[in-house]
This record gives sequence, C-alpha cells and structure tokens, in this order.
Amino acid sequence: MRYEEILDGLLKAIDDLIEANRSAPVIVEGEKDATALRKMGIEGEILMVNSGLPIFNFCERVASSHKTAIIMTDWDSRGGTLCRRLQENLEANGTKPNLDCRKRIAVLSRKDVKDVEGLPNYLRTLERWTKEQRNDGARARTDESLRRAGKTRGTP
Repeated sequence: MRYEEILDGLLKAIDDLIEANRSAPVIVEGEKDATALRKMGIEGEILMVNSGLPIFNFCERVASSHKTAIIMTDWDSRGGTLCRRLQENLEANGTKPNLDCRKRIAVLSRKDVKDVEGLPNYLRTLERWTKEQRNDGARARTDESLRRAGKTRGTP
C-alpha cells in the first residue's frame, strides 16, 4: 500500500473517531494517549483506564452515564488484552463498545506504530513520505517525458 493510501485511510478513521466522539467517550490507556488524541483534533470526552480503578469498576462508572464507548487502546498484545477486557465489562454493564476506529487504525499502521501515543508523529512522517513519493513520481514522469522527447527528435 502506498503512503498516500495509508495516510488517507488514517485521516478518514480519525475523522470518524472525531465524529463518534461527539456522542461517546473515547477510552484510552493513559495520559500520553489522551494527549495524542487531543493533538489529532479529538475534542470530546476522553477517559483513561489507568485511573486507579479496577477495570470492572471503571466500566461500571462508564456505563452509568454512557450507552456507547469508543475503545482506543494500543494495538500491541497488552493493548489487545485490555481491549477485550474492556469490551466484555462494558457489555456486561449494558454499554456498547465501539471498536471500529481502533481496528481500522491498527490495520493501517500495524507495521510502523503500535500505540495511540505514536500516531501524531506517524501522521507527520506519512505526510512527509507522501510528499516525497509525489515528488519522486513527478520527477520520474518528467525524466521519462524528456527521454521520450529526445528520442522523437532523433537524439539519444
């Protein structure tokens, strides 16, 4: 997959996360994850699991005021385990977990970044790589056009 396609997919997933966050809180592991989401434009409620409460009690508290909650834990093995525990406990308390954006972001960034806090830097890197890829493509097309133009005029 080209950098531009990855970047476009991530930006779409983040836009969808911003939209979903208008009516549901985003659950993250800790403060650095919350900070990263704020840098990416998430303005709604963000809840941190690492607040000192056991997971079941945390999910009980979330369920007491929300019908849906967006889970955005890291996509490493520890984050995956935490995601499953949150999902089970939220459902047990009557709250629907939303995993869509987490899944999409994980698939698109899996080989390069494995955590929420790394996303803002990864997006900047992808923007730079996309720009370089476009410039390289334009340069290659120009070189090819010049080579063809030279051949049509009889020059080597």
